[in-house]
Amino acid sequence: MTHVTVTVPLELDGQRADKALSVLLDASRAVARSIIDAGDAQADGQPLSPAQKLKAGTVVVATTPDIDVELLPEEEVRFDIVHADDDVLIVDKPAGLVVHPGTGRASGTLVNGLISRYPEIVGVGQDSRWGIVHRLDRDTSGLLVVARSEEAYGRLVDMMKARDVSRRYLSVVQGVFTNTIGTIDAPIGRDPENPTRMHLNQAGRPARTHYRRLADWSQGDASLLSVTLETGRTHQIRVHMRSIGHHILGDGVYGRRGVTGDPGRTWLHARQLGFDHPVTAMKMEFVSALPADLSDSLLSLGEPASGEIVDINGEVL
Repeated sequence: MTHVTVTVPLELDGQRADKALSVLLDASRAVARSIIDAGDAQADGQPLSPAQKLKAGTVVVATTPDIDVELLPEEEVRFDIVHADDDVLIVDKPAGLVVHPGTGRASGTLVNGLISRYPEIVGVGQDSRWGIVHRLDRDTSGLLVVARSEEAYGRLVDMMKARDVSRRYLSVVQGVFTNTIGTIDAPIGRDPENPTRMHLNQAGRPARTHYRRLADWSQGDASLLSVTLETGRTHQIRVHMRSIGHHILGDGVYGRRGVTGDPGRTWLHARQLGFDHPVTAMKMEFVSALPADLSDSLLSLGEPASGEIVDINGEVL
């Protein structure tokens, strides 16, 4: 069992205890309710009831069951390795692949595949997330770095915090931009109404996204963007684009499905990854080719009304 102490933030003021606890513990509402029903959650020393309204500043202490996940190597998990050395792996992740195990999922993830090919990463980093320094959403394709040694893991985590890792994405969003470049600087927090979603919240964590328009289709009401992350919050690009009225094509959570050019999943690809090697300090940069489903999506949109279907370096996509 694990004992967790958390303080109710302003954004959860007045929420039911079961809903607030699910957000605070990053768990499902059913799990939060079971903890409360078992008498394993107290507010200011008094047992919680599910419908009790919590006030901001209230200290909640909860006892959560330890989830024993038997993480097994799985050689059938498919992904590409574009670079491997003694300390670092660069993975090109396909859309549809979950990065690491979580509640209700202990198999079929990238980590299951990694420990099959590289069993030495077991013990590097966090339990059940061996080697994982950052993640991509299930339906996002493209590049991510994995640590193969403890030394590399520690330094890569520090580099991420210091924003010394360059991450650039390609995305197609709904709507046509009047500006060619822009920055979205708005904090992001978990949505108290739906703990699986994120939203803009002044009490959330700072988040900054830079974008450049590469092409647009006035008839298809869409734009191709190059997007650079300055921070790395959960669902950051998806939430930030939604906040300015430009939902990502194919995003069924923050936008809508079935629009022109919808590739059948979120139109988001981790195109470029750059950093100094955490051990050798050698400058490293990697580029991932656009997957077939996203290339087909661009073809379905036709010739752009302005701009070209090229990357920021002029490379045809």
